[in-house]
Amino acid sequence: MPIKILTTVLAYLCIACMATAQASLKLPKTIKVDPEALTSEPMCDPKIPASWREAQVIEGVQIRESQRCSPDNPYLIAAAVKGTNNISMGTLMETALSPDTIIKTDDMDGDGDPDRIIIKLEVMELNGPSPDFEGLIPTFDIAPGIQPGAWVFAPKTSGMSTENFESVRANALLRLPSPVIRVEQGDIVQIVLENTHYFPHTIHLHGVDHPFSHHGYGNDGPTQTSEMHLMPGEKRIYEFQARQTGTMFYHCHVQTHTHLAMGLVGMIIVEENRPNNWLQTLNVGAGDVRHPSVAIQEEFDHEYDLHYHAMDKELHEIIQKYNDPRLIARDMNRRYDLTDSTEDYFTLNGLSFPYTLRESMIVVEPDQKVKLRVLNSGGELLALHSHGHKATITHYDGIEHNPIAQITRDVFDLAPAQRVDLTLNTTNDGLHSYDAGVWLFHDHREKGITTDGMSEGGSISAIAYKSFLNEIGFPTGTHAESLDSYFTKEFYQRKLPIWQDLDEVGSLGAPAGRSRIDSIDPETRTDIFNLIYGLLAGLILYLLFVKRQQAIQIVLSMTAKLKGSKGSANNE
Repeated sequence: MPIKILTTVLAYLCIACMATAQASLKLPKTIKVDPEALTSEPMCDPKIPASWREAQVIEGVQIRESQRCSPDNPYLIAAAVKGTNNISMGTLMETALSPDTIIKTDDMDGDGDPDRIIIKLEVMELNGPSPDFEGLIPTFDIAPGIQPGAWVFAPKTSGMSTENFESVRANALLRLPSPVIRVEQGDIVQIVLENTHYFPHTIHLHGVDHPFSHHGYGNDGPTQTSEMHLMPGEKRIYEFQARQTGTMFYHCHVQTHTHLAMGLVGMIIVEENRPNNWLQTLNVGAGDVRHPSVAIQEEFDHEYDLHYHAMDKELHEIIQKYNDPRLIARDMNRRYDLTDSTEDYFTLNGLSFPYTLRESMIVVEPDQKVKLRVLNSGGELLALHSHGHKATITHYDGIEHNPIAQITRDVFDLAPAQRVDLTLNTTNDGLHSYDAGVWLFHDHREKGITTDGMSEGGSISAIAYKSFLNEIGFPTGTHAESLDSYFTKEFYQRKLPIWQDLDEVGSLGAPAGRSRIDSIDPETRTDIFNLIYGLLAGLILYLLFVKRQQAIQIVLSMTAKLKGSKGSANNE
């Protein structure tokens, strides 16, 4: 009796498969996702005043015009140049910096600029859980609706970590990436790390000329060789007087395989010494340097800091699971296996496309020279490709390459932790530049242009000529598709058919009938098919077991026939 039941079940499964196949021959209608149902965002952050884009003078600091949609706070730039100890209270209040965040004193060489620099950093968490409500705080979106947990070195702040009492969004100082630190050759620099986090941390000055120890304390970062862990609530001073210029970086050296990946990494730039060289000591968010050094202005029209980073979703979700540091330490230090990791989020200056267009476009005009400082702090090779231009590699890891042997190309390979300096020449000669326009600038590893596997995303940016930008700093006057769909959460949640508007009939839109198996997300669909395959395999094995005697007889009979046929062939 059981055999008959099982046979009947198998028969019905076969009939269902045939019916599904026949039904698939009848194509369903095309449906369109209603744009009104999307959580569309403005291309520019509406909370940033348009006046911030203007060229202006604050506290005697000349701040250049910004063509970017989301420019830096000019008051913050002024504070970074003069130091928080040398500005008015009114300017300081516009920055959210602490009064002792950047202290600049002592013109020791008498050339008109300060030579003793003190910078105070904190350790902050972004997109972490809260014990008070269901949600993350403070939030920082790297793309629409994308909020990986992260840790950052942040300038010492005054006030709340959020914008205000009614918001859970992080204030502008607390963000990816950790800020760019810019000092002058020969400056005596102290970086004071105040550990405001629940884990121990340190700072390693990677590539920066620094002594091994300072006043009896470790000064290199590794807890295995240099110093003890900096525990929560403690502070430590890292001191150096750089003798060599170049593009360097700094990062936490406690459990580096996770702490660096979590975002505790930033660039350090040592500029050439010049008279009256008041530097923009912090470039929060990286990108365009709106108050470049004297040496840069002698040779270049613009300077950009480009910090590329990649994140493993599994790692960054660990801190979003618990409010207990012991559980986070267990999962991060003992259960998480870096050798099995995959990078899911790819960022440029802390953001992924389309937000990269807000802050990190390289805005140029014809016949200019632009300095690009590039850091790869991800765990894999980076292959940067510039459309329409070939830039020249002038420095590797802060060291000038032989001018005679400098290479001009359109793909630049950076290993993890590597830095290169590029000179971008916008002379339209068919080599350095092909023409004015909006030219893509991206990682040519194709996964680098995805966000959690969804394209377009990742670290895509552009070399954009000023004449091709509209009044808010976005590409216009081109024949490209609309960017509106990329500024929706639904796009990165895979709810929006990306080609539904290519033609009037929606020939590449979504089929109707959302209850069909193809409307189920791929992971669930795989689980369903695996279940069906498992049931079928189990039924077949059960039938073979119950009818094993008949099966054995069939096998023996077939074997005897094969032997008989072989014997006949041999006799012939």
